[in-house]
Amino acid sequence: MGNYRVPYPENEPVLSYAPGSPEREVLKKALAELKSRQMEVPMIIGGQEIKTDETVKMTSPQDHSRELGFYYRGGAREIEDAVEAALAAREKWNNLPWEHRAAIFLKAADLLAGPYRAITNAATMLAHSKNIYQAEIDAVCELVDFFRFNAYYMQEIYDMQPDSSPTMWNYMDYRPLEGFVFAVTPFNFVSIAGNLPTAPAMMGNVVLWKPASSVVYTAHIIMQILKEAGLPDGVINMITARGADVGDKIMKNENLAGIHFTGSTGVFQGMWKTVGENIANYKSYPRIVGETGGKDFVFVHNSASIPEVVTGLIRGAFEYQGQKCSAASRAYIPASHWDETKAMLVKQAGELKMGDPEDFTNFINAVIDKSAFADITGYIDYAKTSSDCEIIAGGGYDDSKGYFIEPTIVVTTDPHFKLIEEEIFGPVLTIYVYPDEEFEETLHLCDATSPYALTGAIFSRDREAAALAGKILRNAAGNFYINDKPTGAVVGQQPFGGARASGTNDKAGSLLNMIRWTSPRTIKETLVPATDYRYPFMA
Repeated sequence: MGNYRVPYPENEPVLSYAPGSPEREVLKKALAELKSRQMEVPMIIGGQEIKTDETVKMTSPQDHSRELGFYYRGGAREIEDAVEAALAAREKWNNLPWEHRAAIFLKAADLLAGPYRAITNAATMLAHSKNIYQAEIDAVCELVDFFRFNAYYMQEIYDMQPDSSPTMWNYMDYRPLEGFVFAVTPFNFVSIAGNLPTAPAMMGNVVLWKPASSVVYTAHIIMQILKEAGLPDGVINMITARGADVGDKIMKNENLAGIHFTGSTGVFQGMWKTVGENIANYKSYPRIVGETGGKDFVFVHNSASIPEVVTGLIRGAFEYQGQKCSAASRAYIPASHWDETKAMLVKQAGELKMGDPEDFTNFINAVIDKSAFADITGYIDYAKTSSDCEIIAGGGYDDSKGYFIEPTIVVTTDPHFKLIEEEIFGPVLTIYVYPDEEFEETLHLCDATSPYALTGAIFSRDREAAALAGKILRNAAGNFYINDKPTGAVVGQQPFGGARASGTNDKAGSLLNMIRWTSPRTIKETLVPATDYRYPFMA
C-alpha cells in the first residue's frame, strides 16, 4: 500500500495534419477502412453486446447516401437490464482501490492518443461532419485531457482532508453516490460524450449512458476503448433507447443518484421537473449536473483591432458550423468600426469553402441532421422576410446531398430581434451596431438580452473598457474571454460551464465537476477516549 500519485497531466498536443505529415497519411487510411465496411453497433449492458429486432441506419451528414452502418434500438426491457447490471457492478467497482480505477482511464487516454487516434478522428469526420482540426481537438485531444486531468482531480479530492485535534484523528471518506448515474450526451462533441459517463465512473459510480442517436457511431468506439483499457463489465452501460422508456425506467427509478447532462435547455428542465415530481421516491437526492447551451456574444470596443475581431468572429461563429454551445452567435460592433469590419467580414465569409470534411481545404462542413437543418434554415428564412435586418453574407442552403448551410451573417437594427435572442445552434451570426458613446448602456443591453450565460468575449485595447465590460457582464458568461473568440476551452486551463439557462456551472474539466460525484463521509476517531462524564466546570 502507498499514497499513490498519478502522473502530472499535460494537455495532449494537437497534431497539424499538414500535407505530407505522417498523421495525415494514417488518417486517410483510417477513413478508407471505415468507409469500406458498415459498423454494427449493439448496446453494451453488463459488458455484453445486446441486439434487438429494431435497427436504425447511420449515415454521414455530408452525404445521405453514405451508410456508415446501423445500431440496435432498445426499449423498456433493455433499460431495466442496464439498471440491474449497473447496480450489480456497483459494490465491486466501489471497492476497487482508486489507483486501479485511475489506471483504467489513464490507459484509455494512451490508447486514444495512440492506436485509436486515427480511427476516432476518421469516425468523427464521417459521423459528425467535422474537419480534421475540429475532430483532432475534440475527439482525441480534449477527451484524452479529460481522462488524464480527471484522474489528477480525483487524487486532489482524496487529498482534501480535515484538521485533527490532540487525541483524535479526523478523516474524509469520499464515497460514490448510492445508486446509479444517468449520463445523457449530445451530438456535437465526442469529448463530452466520453467525459459525461466516465467522470462519475472514475469516482466509483456506475453509469447508464445514453448517447445522442445521431452519433452512436463514435460512442461505440469510446466503449471499445474503455473495454480494452480494462473497464469492468457493468460499470458503464451504453443504451440506445426511446425517450419515453428512459423517462419511466430511469428517471423515476428509486436508485437514480445523479444526472450528468449536456443538451437542450428544454430537455434538461423537463428532466429536473421529473426529478422534482418524484423526489420522495428516491433513496437519496439525485445530483443534477447539466450544461444546456448558450447565446454567446462578442462585444467590441472602439479601441479593438478590427482584424483580431474579424478573425474571432469568423472562427467563433463558423467553426464546426456554429454547432458549439460556445459558438459566437451575436455580436455588438461600435458604429465607428462597422464599415471596415463589415467589409472584412463579408470578404472572409465569402472565402470559406464548404463541403465534405475529407476535402481538407473545406472550412465549413454539414450540419448534423435533417432536424437541425430545418431549424437553422427556418431562422434564415425568417431573416429573409424581416424588415428589421439585412443578410450581408450567406443565406443559402442545400440538403440534396448533405445538410449544407452557408455561413450566414445578419445585421439587425433591433437589439431584441429574434435572431439575436434565441439559440440557433448553426452557422448564423447576428450583429447589432451600436453608437460608440453608448458603450456602457449597450453592455447592460447585452447582459439582459439572453436567458443564457455560457460564454462571451470582449475585444478591447483599452484596459478600463475591458474591466468595465468584465464587471457589467460578470453574470452573463461562465467562460469570459478578453481579445479572443468565445470558444475552445481547454481542460485544465479554462474549466467550462455557464449559469442562468446555460446550466448548473459545475465546470467540466475541473475538480468542481468531479467532486459532484461523491457523497463524503466524515470519520472521527478518538484515540484516547474519555473515562469520566464530569467536565472541569462541574468541580
